[in-house]
Amino acid sequence: MIDNFTFGRVAIIGDLLLDCYISGSVSRISPEAPVPVLLRANHTAVPGGAANVALNAATLGCSVTLVGLVGDDESANRLRAALGAQPDIDISGLVVDPAWTTITKTRVLSGRQQIVRIDEEQIETIAASTRRRLVAAAQSAISGADVVICSDYAKGVLTDEVLAAIFETAKQNGVPVIVDPKRRDFTAYRGADLITPNQSELGVATNMPLRDDAEIERAAHVASEQFGGHVLVTRSEKGMTLFRRDGRITHAEVRKSEVYDVSGAGDTVVATVASVLSAKQDLETAVVIATSAASIVVGKLGTATVSRAELSAALIDEMKKDGAIVSLEGARAIIEQWHHHGARVVFTNGCFDLVHPGHVALIQAAASQGDKLIVALNSDASVRRLKGEKRPLQDERARATVMGALRDVDMVVIFDEDTPLETIQALRPDVVVKGADYQEHQVVGGDFVKSYGGSVVLVDIVSGRSTTSIVRKMQTASTLV
Repeated sequence: MIDNFTFGRVAIIGDLLLDCYISGSVSRISPEAPVPVLLRANHTAVPGGAANVALNAATLGCSVTLVGLVGDDESANRLRAALGAQPDIDISGLVVDPAWTTITKTRVLSGRQQIVRIDEEQIETIAASTRRRLVAAAQSAISGADVVICSDYAKGVLTDEVLAAIFETAKQNGVPVIVDPKRRDFTAYRGADLITPNQSELGVATNMPLRDDAEIERAAHVASEQFGGHVLVTRSEKGMTLFRRDGRITHAEVRKSEVYDVSGAGDTVVATVASVLSAKQDLETAVVIATSAASIVVGKLGTATVSRAELSAALIDEMKKDGAIVSLEGARAIIEQWHHHGARVVFTNGCFDLVHPGHVALIQAAASQGDKLIVALNSDASVRRLKGEKRPLQDERARATVMGALRDVDMVVIFDEDTPLETIQALRPDVVVKGADYQEHQVVGGDFVKSYGGSVVLVDIVSGRSTTSIVRKMQTASTLV
């Protein structure tokens, strides 16, 4: 699972915001005007924009270098203080320009209801000297990064000049770039590997209808052609759609939850995708995990983050819906989703005719080697070929039902061949487990699993325990009666 990921360093470059929240309760209308009177109870400030992306990535476990522009004002001081409380965020790349006003958004809330938002921003053309300092800070951050995020809130930091320098430096260093876009035309992001527009932003950039999956896919294709990379469309309660530049499409369904506040949800998505990619996982896995992260964060009030523990628990909960006894084709589909959730998949096999303590010990030991355990059972015909015509004592369905009822078993498949080699080749588990009565070179499928980076594990077995010995004892007992 995600707990086992080793996250890398993410460079985040973009528009910095300070999100303030004034909260309280409303019980009356002002006699001066028809407006509610708020009895203020609390006033908080949290990082927003690119700073919120940084906080999300650091909360998941990444090391972060943040580059952006602040003014010489109190909001900048509050932003630095909030970011400085997180040791995994390097804020040495913040550029100070006294002519700039640190952008602040203040939301006034009664309970969870937003009454009004007050924006403080005075966006002006950034001076050439300031742009050069931003470029230098960005280039320094990219040189030590595994992934780069451009967080564009259309506040002036990500100019054409700054973007061009980012894309060129990233290309020279072999670092992928993800852009959370705000421009009305995505051609400005040529050089990025992935952009993450929401559905509204995609519609503006392509001027195309977006009423269903097919129209979303066509618009994503057009967007991809504008800048030459992959497109991940965030679609609120409908989840996300990933359009890869080679035409492959993945739809990720959102976990059902009550949506309270979508503030900063896009920040969580782009931060999670970049974090998972920094852990050397594939893009589809990053998208599935980011979908879960987004479904968590929208249930929180205001600009918020998702912890590694929260995300891991949600991913585990989502994987519980898989059935125990499935076909080989069904198993492949389920395993693909497990892998996209970051799970380490373990495989073991046997006849498991009469389940005894030796079997249970093997299953428990196998389950400890990863997150999901597949048990492959010999079919009745396969058991007869291996054990003789009087076996199995229980048919394959009965054996599969018993095995699937064990707490540590997540999936049961039945194979008809004499060995599980074809099943292993179809399912491609991360780990194959057998008892220590085998040697590693004797484990069927072991070489195949190791060929793509998997492993073979031999676990201790309970001596003197076998179905054959139980049958002999039963036969002896019946003879003595």
